[in-house]
Amino acid sequence: MIKTFASDNYAGAHPDVMQAIINANVGHAAAYGADDYTTSAINKFKALLGDDIEVHFAYNGTGANVLGLASLTNAYNSIICSDLAHINVDESTAPEKFTGCKLVTVPTKNGKIYPEQIEEKIIRIDDQHHPQVKVISISQSTEYGTVYTIDEIKAISAVAKKNNLYLHMDGSRIANAAVSLQAEIKAITRDAGVDVLSFGGTKNGMLFGEAVVFFNTSVAKNFKYIRKQSMQLHSKMRFISAQFDALLTNNLWKKNATHANKMAQILKRRLQEIPGVTITQSVDANGIFALLPPAIIAKLQAVHYFYVWNEKTSEVRLMCAFDTTEEQVNAFADVALKLATQDTGL
Repeated sequence: MIKTFASDNYAGAHPDVMQAIINANVGHAAAYGADDYTTSAINKFKALLGDDIEVHFAYNGTGANVLGLASLTNAYNSIICSDLAHINVDESTAPEKFTGCKLVTVPTKNGKIYPEQIEEKIIRIDDQHHPQVKVISISQSTEYGTVYTIDEIKAISAVAKKNNLYLHMDGSRIANAAVSLQAEIKAITRDAGVDVLSFGGTKNGMLFGEAVVFFNTSVAKNFKYIRKQSMQLHSKMRFISAQFDALLTNNLWKKNATHANKMAQILKRRLQEIPGVTITQSVDANGIFALLPPAIIAKLQAVHYFYVWNEKTSEVRLMCAFDTTEEQVNAFADVALKLATQDTGL
């Protein structure tokens, strides 16, 4: 069974990243981030996003999200997010457990949430009987593979500022979003009003590791204690840092994301040729959501595994990665076309 399209988490590490780990595996280096590899990686983040930021590394995406949110909140606060947000759907109860906050969800049909929806959830301010909203959290790209425009992010940031809230961005696929928008990451984060960013590495060619980037550094003062308490402080930090150093060298982050997005567009075109298949969302980044004929799903999964997003509607999710090939895309589409044609009798 081939698992190319199940998730970009299924992909291995980019060869340049693996080589960076090997290069870092020489001799001894100071622990907990007091090493030259970490200094170099942070400097590259600053070159990309601005000199006056703070950058801290974590093991995984859930850790980065929880750490960022915990830095912005107290246990009596609430966090507004999409009902499809990773922090709401796929991070178990980690956000609630480690922040103590209530997640207040906004229904979405395309993964995005909008200012008027957010404002409806900002209620009962200064009421001791009600959780006090403190953060708006958005995903870029979204769980539906769509991408917020710069203006859309600025509009949400304006709501946050007007109501004395923070804006957090889950950027597990931030590179794919930037490529989709043909914009620099700084333009769709810091310049658009984001306070804290979870910068994804794992889904874009790293073996493991994510970064928590503080544009609003005033909220980072207790971060080191929160990270340690949350068991996300890596002792041999150089092996996360070396990966980010490689990812941020010669625009590798952009090359990987560009390729993944390109493969998604090719797959989209091929799927549109198949009878009974409907693309349900705008293919902005590296994910395709589609309705497949129910009869072919299990047969297709047996050859090319992928996830069913909505069992009731037979909507599936197909993810492309930095190492997805055009040959793999065509092989998947050929099998899908054959099965769909047999199913419909065409």
